[in-house]
Amino acid sequence: MYNGAPLLKRLRVTIRNEMAQLSRLAAPIILTQLSMMGMGVADTVMAGHVSAGDLAGVALGANLYWPITFLCTGVLMALTPTVAHLHGARAQGSAGEVARQAAWLAVVFGVLLTVGFQQAAPVYALLGVDAEAVPVALAYLDAISWGVIPLLGYSILRYLCEGMSWTIPAMAIAFGGLVLKIPLNYLFIHGFDAGVVKVPALGGPGCGWASALIMWVELVAMVLVVVQSRMRVTGVFARWSWPDLPAIARLIKLGVPIGLTGFLEFGMFSVVALLVGRFGVESVAAHQIAMNLGGITFMVPMAIGIAASIRIGFHVGGRQLPAARRSAVIAVGVVAAFACVGAVLVTLFRGGIAALYTSDVGVLVLAAELMLFVAIWQLVDATQAAAIGALRGFKDTRVPMLIALLSYWGVGMPVGTAFGFGWIPTEGFTGVRGFWIGYCAALLCAAVVLLSRLVWLMRRDERVLAFAGR
Repeated sequence: MYNGAPLLKRLRVTIRNEMAQLSRLAAPIILTQLSMMGMGVADTVMAGHVSAGDLAGVALGANLYWPITFLCTGVLMALTPTVAHLHGARAQGSAGEVARQAAWLAVVFGVLLTVGFQQAAPVYALLGVDAEAVPVALAYLDAISWGVIPLLGYSILRYLCEGMSWTIPAMAIAFGGLVLKIPLNYLFIHGFDAGVVKVPALGGPGCGWASALIMWVELVAMVLVVVQSRMRVTGVFARWSWPDLPAIARLIKLGVPIGLTGFLEFGMFSVVALLVGRFGVESVAAHQIAMNLGGITFMVPMAIGIAASIRIGFHVGGRQLPAARRSAVIAVGVVAAFACVGAVLVTLFRGGIAALYTSDVGVLVLAAELMLFVAIWQLVDATQAAAIGALRGFKDTRVPMLIALLSYWGVGMPVGTAFGFGWIPTEGFTGVRGFWIGYCAALLCAAVVLLSRLVWLMRRDERVLAFAGR
């Protein structure tokens, strides 16, 4: 009689080992993402304690800055699966050249974004945003724009390290940035006079100056880490490279869909935030608080998705396709479990969480109500984050971009707009609440279709190998 116990035991050991590898990569990424999100929380909390107008202005500025910046860092994110494939194929020496070509893209992006953010006034005029918050938003953008170039440089080195399965440097540097963020925010928001050095009280825009300064510090720190560590094997600083158009084209082909996918998602969030500005400062402030919480809960699934892309890229680069499929399945299972726990906690403690952000009663009550939507969207957002991370590990980025276009702009925006502006007459679900219904609809669509795509791809080895050869 056949005894399957040894086989089951080996399977359990294999799964346990893969979970350990994912956890080893994901834990620092989680802390990295939470530290970065913590900076946004610090801006929200500290600007909110200046005035509701400062909070709304910082929110409006951030909701224009981050989607566009994320589009560019998303293109550069092509480094992670590319380097992971090279690492799996034992071709680490080629990774530095890829990073140097990415740097040329970063220079172009950096100049365009810096100038663009400093000329953003027509955008707010076009959208008809509440005039009270616009001056703060413009001053915030002018300040934080000076940190775009170092942010892109830091991102290149971060993605290089992560592609080489080394996620600790970004964690340490991001945490250091968070430690600096709060005192720097305080100094720039409220001003200081140290005799020779004097800075006036800038209010909400001071958050932008603090962020820009921290971005420069983080770039310098990451350069020092890469130069003096095991990352020397990549040869990233070993030589100078002029632009290699075919190499840059390969990065663009892989990275533009990644960047556009993130831009389509965060772009929808930001357009909604700008449209919510029509409902007044209270709605904007409550919406920003709920978005901050949603962003914090999203960081864990996002980190696991990044870890999955690294592991899957490594396995595919080494032509270990069963191991790649196993990494994908485990990643999706882990984030689903996390999302269930997180949704329950948000639902139970939403009132206390809202009180951490503001003492304004109207904002607090509305924010606590919106957190019920956060609990719902967390369930589907976590799943789509893991699925899209796994697909990137397989270098499948074009179809996920089209899925994002369908989900966020074909489903989410129409549904949110219809409810938000009362085109669908539903008692109690107009205004900002209606737009949150659109969020949930978009993420549900994305989760279902992305998971279907992942299952389809994992059953077709020839397609996986074709993607790997790009």
